Amino acid sequence: MKALQITVTQDGDRREPELGSRKGHGYTSIDISEKHGRSNSRSQTDDDSMQGSSTKLIVCFFGIFICYFYYGIVQEKVTRSTYGEGDRFTDFFCLVFFQCIVNAMFSKAAIAITKPEPDPTTWKLYAVCSTTYLGAMVASNSALKYVSYPLQVLGKSCKPIPVMILGVLIAQKRYPLRKYFFVLFIVFGVALFMYKGDSPSKGNADHAFGFGEILLMVSLTLDGLTGASQDKMRGEYKTSPYHMMFNINKWSVLFLFIICIVTGELFHFMEFVAKYPNTIVNILLFGLASALGQSFIFTTVSSFGPLTCSIITTTRKFFTILGSVILFNNPLIYRQWIGVVFVFVGLGLDSMYGKTKKN
Repeated sequence: MKALQITVTQDGDRREPELGSRKGHGYTSIDISEKHGRSNSRSQTDDDSMQGSSTKLIVCFFGIFICYFYYGIVQEKVTRSTYGEGDRFTDFFCLVFFQCIVNAMFSKAAIAITKPEPDPTTWKLYAVCSTTYLGAMVASNSALKYVSYPLQVLGKSCKPIPVMILGVLIAQKRYPLRKYFFVLFIVFGVALFMYKGDSPSKGNADHAFGFGEILLMVSLTLDGLTGASQDKMRGEYKTSPYHMMFNINKWSVLFLFIICIVTGELFHFMEFVAKYPNTIVNILLFGLASALGQSFIFTTVSSFGPLTCSIITTTRKFFTILGSVILFNNPLIYRQWIGVVFVFVGLGLDSMYGKTKKN
């Protein structure tokens, strides 16, 4: 069977279709049957790729949701429970220390399996990034001694605020007007949630704005600095996700070990888990949930971009608050629920429309 061809002259004039091939005389032959076959093959490949991407996105969504939902449950169980005759867990440096150990081990195994390119990132940048990363985690976990878990999650959801402020003051960035509006939504929601009024909720009646809220503000500021360091890693050094995860956690383990020894917290922690051995199981589960959740987040960012990841994590945080209210008896009054809705509406709008579009 002869292929149908279209010939085009060097002047650009289109000739009638001819059967067979014709060379010379200023003609160029284009084989339609071959092109059509390649087009069909490419279309089939694209369909298969889209189906695979959809499956991967669904797996990442449920991976992040399940891991961090369980992470929040175990975290609150460790930090907010009463042990024995009124003992409370207070060794937050050790808690983050073991979390970073599990994260480092997990990412090291992932590097051995995936075999990414050699890492060109400087150790100084990792050291700086791990310091802010570590400080944010310690401040966030320590805040649970003073505030309820829903308030801690809601406070950590306000990360766009310090990122935006630091971007304007330090990096001289400019943001579209709508982004300021979305951030105002978030600020109003947090203010509405934290306002005590005349009828404070049960979960927040035992304290006013104080040290717990200050720790959350410190954690958010350090989160913003960590994000700036990670942007530099991706922009200048093209750091792979698992190299970033391993090295940041490796430096954090080193810093935390020194802190735990100097403060004596490690010895107190060993006495505590010897007295209440079931605590160590929850801490290991806490670290494992953190490591798995981070791996799903890195996969989502590298495959679908930070916008998709931020939408997933924003949705997850809302259900984390809901789970804490149901499972740990942290009731919220109507005004606080309205504040939660404002925060997550602002986060969702910022995720979808708050970024400056590039041509």
